[in-house]
Amino acid sequence: MKIELEGSLLKMTPENDREKTELNQLWTLIIDCAKDNRKLVPVGEYLPGTKEVATFNIE
Repeated sequence: MKIELEGSLLKMTPENDREKTELNQLWTLIIDCAKDNRKLVPVGEYLPGTKEVATFNIE
C-alpha cells in the first residue's frame, strides 16, 4: 500500500488485488452516506523498528 501525505490530505494507493479489496472494505466502513461518517482514532503508538503496526479505532 502506497501512503502519501499532502498537507492534511492522506492518500492510500493499493498495490495489489488484496489491498484493493481491503481498502474498499475500509472505505465502505468509514464512509456511509446513510449514516454519520466515522473517523479513525489512533490507539497506542507506532514506533518504526519497535512496533511495526499502526492501530486505529473506528468511531
